[in-house]
Amino acid sequence: MSEPASGSKLSIWGLILVPSLITLAVTLMRLAGELQHLSPRFFSTAPGGGGAIVGISWLPIIFGPYFAVKLAKSGQGPSGVWKTFGLSLLGLAIMFAGGVVGFTSQVKFPGKEVLGVLLMVLGPTLVMLGWPELFKVLVAYGYAARIPVAIVMFFAMRGHWGTHYDALPANYSGPTSFIGQYMQIAFLPQMVMWIAFTVLVGALVGTLVTALVVRGKTTAPAA
Repeated sequence: MSEPASGSKLSIWGLILVPSLITLAVTLMRLAGELQHLSPRFFSTAPGGGGAIVGISWLPIIFGPYFAVKLAKSGQGPSGVWKTFGLSLLGLAIMFAGGVVGFTSQVKFPGKEVLGVLLMVLGPTLVMLGWPELFKVLVAYGYAARIPVAIVMFFAMRGHWGTHYDALPANYSGPTSFIGQYMQIAFLPQMVMWIAFTVLVGALVGTLVTALVVRGKTTAPAA
């Protein structure tokens, strides 16, 4: 693939605009379906979403490759496709470990929640070592996708809407105040865990698809 012309780098916001609007539309569709008590297979109100078909957790599988291929074809590829793939796998393992250490009842020691959050933050930053441009795009897309969910959850929890956005997890034993519950089951998961998930899954699938469909040079040009 030929070198991109000067100034031809893709804009992050231009790249994520349409995917972010699609994601917002899916979020609003999911909320409307739950409020109208439509099929649980598509619009489950169970805590955590119940694996319902309509939801945004699947979208990094689609948009990760979209972002990765666009970047690679514009000359903003990784330092190594398989290197980034491996870093993404390692990051997923670290993120999973953070969830187990910080937020399961089987692990008990002072400060475990802080360590869990730190591991969840560390996991996706590994992607930056292999493909900085993709990391930046996926972080921006992740927040564009998850900030609206955090807002919906605030009002759903405040108004007890009876959706998965305000359903407490089974055996919940955390804070009882509204702010405490919102921070623990809404704000922190949306702003940390789901961002990490979006970056790592998007990078994992994106690098794999890039390796298969982009011919020629995919590495970033030397400075």
